[in-house]
Amino acid sequence: MIEHNFKKKFGQNFLKDSNIIKKIIDSSEIEKESLIIEIGPGSGYLTKELVKKAKVIAYEIDEDLKEILSKEFYNEENIEFIFEDFLQRDIKSDIKKYNYNKLYVIANLPYYITTPIINKIITEKLEPEKMVIMVQKEVGDRFSAKVGTKEYSSITVFLNYYFDIKKEFVVSKNSFIPKPNVDSMVISLTKKKNQKKVRNEEKFFQLVKNSFKYKRKTLKNNLKDYDFSKIIEILKKYNLKEDIRAEQITLDQFIEISNNI
Repeated sequence: MIEHNFKKKFGQNFLKDSNIIKKIIDSSEIEKESLIIEIGPGSGYLTKELVKKAKVIAYEIDEDLKEILSKEFYNEENIEFIFEDFLQRDIKSDIKKYNYNKLYVIANLPYYITTPIINKIITEKLEPEKMVIMVQKEVGDRFSAKVGTKEYSSITVFLNYYFDIKKEFVVSKNSFIPKPNVDSMVISLTKKKNQKKVRNEEKFFQLVKNSFKYKRKTLKNNLKDYDFSKIIEILKKYNLKEDIRAEQITLDQFIEISNNI
């Protein structure tokens, strides 16, 4: 492992377990002639395996790693490092010079900016074929939660609108240096082949967000500003009661409710 002054402000925990690296690569199922976006390469431990599979653009916010990574990948033609904040970059502009069939995002994401990074990938319509990301275990549980569980939330619905989400495996906190306080989880998000579309995405996501505003309140109480008679029409169709809570409603049902109002 490299000598490095780890920075808390960047959420730096470098992966040191080669078995985990292999499992990430296997989960990614990277096809030939692809382009990989890696966010936060750190010491380049995962990056070394990614460049064997396809061309890689790696975004690293910590410029102190520039010398280490530049030296490590000096003769490697399959990699471009961008030492800037991924959230501030125009990613579409960065990738347009590359010819590729499919785009992948593979990353060990800093816990504190996991959701903003995913939001950026979606809102900028990068449309990766697949994302394989390591996140805090609790976050992975929430992203992949099933209807009716306490982890099921607005972010679950939001992500499932775009992706098929799968828990790949749990990663012990002992697999990192420095050791974080909690375990991690690798999840995969694969672009939906037959995505059901809503008539107005902005209104759909606002509806979902409002539905989960107060977890202990019923849907009716959370959606007081909506025409609830139109919502009831969909609830009755699925034999759902008026006093139902948001965590009992599926993605498809949310889509129908949104389209009906």
